[in-house]
Amino acid sequence: MRKNEQLTPPEGKTTYILFVCLGNICRSPAAEGIMKHLVRQRGLEERYHIDSAGTYGGHAGDLPDRRMRAAAARRGYLLEHRAQRVTSDMVSRYDYIVAMDDHNYYDLCEIAPTPEDEKKICRMADYCRHYTASHIPDPYYEGAEGFEYVLNLLEDACEGMLDVIEASDK
Repeated sequence: MRKNEQLTPPEGKTTYILFVCLGNICRSPAAEGIMKHLVRQRGLEERYHIDSAGTYGGHAGDLPDRRMRAAAARRGYLLEHRAQRVTSDMVSRYDYIVAMDDHNYYDLCEIAPTPEDEKKICRMADYCRHYTASHIPDPYYEGAEGFEYVLNLLEDACEGMLDVIEASDK
């Protein structure tokens, strides 16, 4: 998908968004929590189904990383998601499959069941409006600053993405 290309779900339909990172314990559950918060703030809960998953299943059933939960909580985001591995069925069901980095993007393209499903895969950083990052870096091996930076990027990108989706629905 080209940067900020608009994928428009059928009118009146719930928009399904799936955020994907490697282990589903840092970036994607944070993106899920931020997007749910933004949707709730705008009174759009009825129109969105938001979830997250990882390309690696080794953390299945785990809560998000405690450092990410703590950093997110300081900003008012509650991360209660349990890690799960992305499946080709999920790629088929969701309207937007949002990869945190190029590795996630290419892994998702590999499991997309059809060329049409592959067109629904996009990069999170493409929705950033105030940052020029090419990807959302994995903060797992970084210090507290890494988690804060990732949250900054995700807040920016989630707002940008929601604005794009809402503009395409008009």
